Amino acid sequence: MTHLVPLAKELDEDKVTPGVLGFIVFAVMALAVWGLMKSMNRHMGRVDFPESEDPGARGGREGAEVAGAEKRG
Repeated sequence: MTHLVPLAKELDEDKVTPGVLGFIVFAVMALAVWGLMKSMNRHMGRVDFPESEDPGARGGREGAEVAGAEKRG
């Protein structure tokens, strides 16, 4: 235990650290972000919308072939 005393004397007393208040602010912000993410996931799960059957909106070759045929003809 006596070998820790010189280490304690080497600490700079003018050094500024966040301390307990910084930890509390960080913890509150982390909890707020966690709560917002949970709420966002819940709201995004409730979103339901009908998808249109627009052939041009489809991706891939099939949609491109239909679009090309419409232009030609």
